[in-house]
Amino acid sequence: MCTVVREVAIPFMDARLPAPAEGLYEVGRRPPLGEYLAEAWKRRTFAFTLASYRLIGGLLRNRLGVLWIVLKPLLMAILYGSVFSFILSGAARPDDFVPFLLVGIFIFEFFTGCFGSGAKAVTGNGKLVQSLGFPRILLPVSVVAEQAMRIVPVIVLLGILLVILGEPITWSWLLIVPVLGLMAMFNLGIALIFARLSVQARDVQQLIPVITRVLFYASGIFFSIDGALADYPTLLTFAQLIPTYEFIALSRDVLLESHSVSTLVWIAAPIWAVGTLFIGVVYFWQAEARYGLSD
Repeated sequence: MCTVVREVAIPFMDARLPAPAEGLYEVGRRPPLGEYLAEAWKRRTFAFTLASYRLIGGLLRNRLGVLWIVLKPLLMAILYGSVFSFILSGAARPDDFVPFLLVGIFIFEFFTGCFGSGAKAVTGNGKLVQSLGFPRILLPVSVVAEQAMRIVPVIVLLGILLVILGEPITWSWLLIVPVLGLMAMFNLGIALIFARLSVQARDVQQLIPVITRVLFYASGIFFSIDGALADYPTLLTFAQLIPTYEFIALSRDVLLESHSVSTLVWIAAPIWAVGTLFIGVVYFWQAEARYGLSD
């Protein structure tokens, strides 16, 4: 008896099969960084749409709506101003205490919003992460975009208050835009780092209020670090390298006539912004394939 053996073509071993569609990659595989960022850029509209919907949705739940964006930092300024105006004295208290305090609180609010919400960008959107395929970096980006939308009316109010308090309007005020741009880069880097850390260990989120409070005092929100540490040059240099202090100091430099910062601050702030963003992007991307698996 003669047995006839036929060749059977196995589809998945056929080298002639078409390659996956451009821009797509297997589930659970981390794409190359370049492709990953290119895909994120193509879908940037998703991040900004998510940011605007989240902002509007949050405001609609409150009766005062958009007013809370400016009322919250204003109330904080009134509270801290009322308390520390009686406590501070000497070199630690700037002559223009009220404008000094307003700029510090309003600018620091930008950081706290990005830091707190950015750390929950992935863990707080578990269903979205599990149900849709998109570069997860867009979630922290949407958080920073939302906070950037919030800071616009805050800066407008700040400008109005500074004029009322007697600060002259100068061309240097326009520099607040690049200063906040650098701060947004730094905020995004921090949001990316802590978003991944929060996925690996939810307990990290419990440390965020503590870190925020430490930076609040270390950044000289309501007192002059330069005056308080004038007799301690080494400690002053260390304090001037704190990134949140630098962005607040730069904001005071461009908005307040009686304040200026050292060259060190102008050099270190961009380095913090670019360096933190680079580290944050790479660190977040390295765990891209694992996001959503443990939620």
